[in-house]
Amino acid sequence: MFVLANTLGAVAIVLSSLLNIYFWIIIVSALLTWVKPDPYNPIVRTLRVLTEPVFYRVRKWLPFTYMNGLDLSPVVALLAIELFNRIVVVSLAQYAVSLQ
Repeated sequence: MFVLANTLGAVAIVLSSLLNIYFWIIIVSALLTWVKPDPYNPIVRTLRVLTEPVFYRVRKWLPFTYMNGLDLSPVVALLAIELFNRIVVVSLAQYAVSLQ
């Protein structure tokens, strides 16, 4: 049973780390929209490729997130990441601890 507990604990840690990295990617991407960077810059293109599919889905499901030129889809994505991290990842980690 300890193997399952250790595996679930490791999955929770890795998932938490990946969510944290994506959280910061969204923040950097949102901050870059304020300065109008060169769209052909490889870093800017990579950030767009990583974040735009999520922003598109948020805008599609919640059309009120984009109004009068103000895009709130990064805020909704950040809230969703934080909720997922607080609910699913913490529950997975607590379940892993209870198995030991």
